[in-house]
Amino acid sequence: MIDHLKSHQSYPATKDELVEECNELSDFSEADKKWFKETLPEGKYDSPDKVVEALGVSDIKMGAMA
Repeated sequence: MIDHLKSHQSYPATKDELVEECNELSDFSEADKKWFKETLPEGKYDSPDKVVEALGVSDIKMGAMA
């Protein structure tokens, strides 16, 4: 997930844009998509680091979801 946020998402991006992009990804499970949508706070994000920070996870934790 981190790689996708860093490599394939353009910024700034709103929560709705990030969720829409996440929902398009076939390599994410439905559970991961649901978690992302429910966990990411509303807002506009200027970088992937801001998204990770808002999710309250580290790169190590996100590796399990990648």
